[in-house]
Amino acid sequence: MHDQPSAPPAQPELFTWEFATDPYPAYAWLREHEPVSKQRLPSGVDAWLVTRYADAKQALADQRLSKNPAHHDEPAHAKSKTGIPGERGANLMTHLLNIDPPDHTRLRRLVSKAFTPRRVAEFAPRVQELTDSLIDAFVEKGEADLIHEFAFPLPIYAICDLLGVPREDQDDFRDWAGMMIRHGGGPRGGVARSVKKMRGYLAELIHRKRLDPGDDLISGLIRASDHGEHLTENEAAAMAFILLFAGFETTVNLIGNGMYALLTHPEQRERLQRALEEGDTGLLETGVEELLRFDGPVELATWRFATEALTVGGQDIAAGDPVLVVLAAADRDPARFAEPDTLDLSRRDNQHLGYGHGIHYCLGAPLARLEGQTALATLLRRLPDLQLAVDPADLRWRGGLIMRGLRTLPVEFAPAQRTVSD
Repeated sequence: MHDQPSAPPAQPELFTWEFATDPYPAYAWLREHEPVSKQRLPSGVDAWLVTRYADAKQALADQRLSKNPAHHDEPAHAKSKTGIPGERGANLMTHLLNIDPPDHTRLRRLVSKAFTPRRVAEFAPRVQELTDSLIDAFVEKGEADLIHEFAFPLPIYAICDLLGVPREDQDDFRDWAGMMIRHGGGPRGGVARSVKKMRGYLAELIHRKRLDPGDDLISGLIRASDHGEHLTENEAAAMAFILLFAGFETTVNLIGNGMYALLTHPEQRERLQRALEEGDTGLLETGVEELLRFDGPVELATWRFATEALTVGGQDIAAGDPVLVVLAAADRDPARFAEPDTLDLSRRDNQHLGYGHGIHYCLGAPLARLEGQTALATLLRRLPDLQLAVDPADLRWRGGLIMRGLRTLPVEFAPAQRTVSD
């Protein structure tokens, strides 16, 4: 008797709580059986998911896949379900994640001056100072929630400093950002209200900086637009908003997911601690890249829309269709990475897509790397016996389509002394 060829296993369920906890088995199934597949998203919008590394890299750089939601061939009700919550109502749409060349080229050139390696290196002492002061606030307690007390405030205060938000206003920003990152966990309409408040504040701050410019990013944007690089007030506010939004939630998750990965892979964490004790930062540098690849902060790249019919990974995609590149799936593709499900902090050949690829490659990558390296190294150095305070199964991941991050990360450690500044 001949065995019947067995049917492929059914597609695992996507977008459930179980999936949010560990999406990687489902992504492995898609990569193998349906590498470019149309899926119904929780919002009710249908979109193509691209899961293999080679296809993802091609799609990220394909100029026929526009970032501009005007190309979305969907009824109006679906339009509000793509993009960043609240940005449409607050008139904050003209930013780098939503536009194409030539506007994208012009706006990106203006902002890129703030993220040169030199500017980021000059910012390193401030990031270290922020990191230490946040740890000082809980170091004597012997326990902390590393998301709320550390990973969340660190990039907020850092990006506020870069933008030129005065220190006395930064806690307002922290509150608004907290509402945006809760993804539906807060009061109804809270996100839109927070975005509107932030929009109003940024417009006022831009006005103040026009009269009294400083050495910060918003003043730099104003100076550039006054020198004939046309930048409308709307574009300046949208730019500040997207730098805050793109620059903070990704870093919250880089630090949170990265620390969680180290706490659940003790042999890798010990290697890193030994290297840091010996003053070797090489493993920290390759390690942060590996943490980005292994369980990165951005699960899916932001929305793209086909401006014409095209083919990705052998699959025909119609003009107007939304396309979502699944970075988390591409970065574990065995066709590109040896033993992709293994965390190896010394991995050398690591061209991960955690910061994207092509013209929309993350502008703030140098700053995110600096914050991630500083945060993880300082935690391991100052709290060497840090450990999870709960069973990993009890941790909850935030539901949300684009970002991947923990709601909380409770840890415990031997209480230590605060650092005494000179």
